[in-house]
Amino acid sequence: MNLPSLKRTTDFALAVLGLPVAIPVCMAAAVAIRMETEGSPVFVQERVGVDQEPIKVVKLRTMFRETGDLPSHEVSTSRVTRVGKFLRKTKIDELPQIWNVLRGEMSFVGPRPCLPTQDEVISERAARGVYTVVPGITGPSQLAGIDMSTPIELAESDAKYLENWSTKDDLNYIVLTALGRGSGDAAGAVSEPVLSGK
Repeated sequence: MNLPSLKRTTDFALAVLGLPVAIPVCMAAAVAIRMETEGSPVFVQERVGVDQEPIKVVKLRTMFRETGDLPSHEVSTSRVTRVGKFLRKTKIDELPQIWNVLRGEMSFVGPRPCLPTQDEVISERAARGVYTVVPGITGPSQLAGIDMSTPIELAESDAKYLENWSTKDDLNYIVLTALGRGSGDAAGAVSEPVLSGK
């Protein structure tokens, strides 16, 4: 299943239109991050993209710099900074991924890209054809509170999205995300692991 040309065109147009707003918001957020913690306010992490090819996802850092490289649901909420909590709640930390959208590595809506170490998620998604499309900044799974701690449920939800894809639904998911809905990528209430900024 190839990414519909209409979806790619819509993504590119929305990304271009969103840049004038996203750039100053990201700059303000970056200043706030640096005022609270040391280190780069930008966080770059390798994720699994279309056809299981690696991509570099860009986000604003919402956790302390020494946090390790684990999925969000395995991260203690205590590792999220005060500024980070606001950025994650408002989804502002995701805005730099507009760059990934412009490059064609991501879509505004689609299956959220997992880490290369999440073998079960990768396996379940591959079995359902999820890796035939580019991943998304947001998606129905995240809005429904489904995260990568339940690989089968997540893969089934992602596959259902692909089967029923429509531009109208994508726009609705974008609006819901902008309104702060969903918690599929939320940090979990786990014990203190050694984690990295995200």
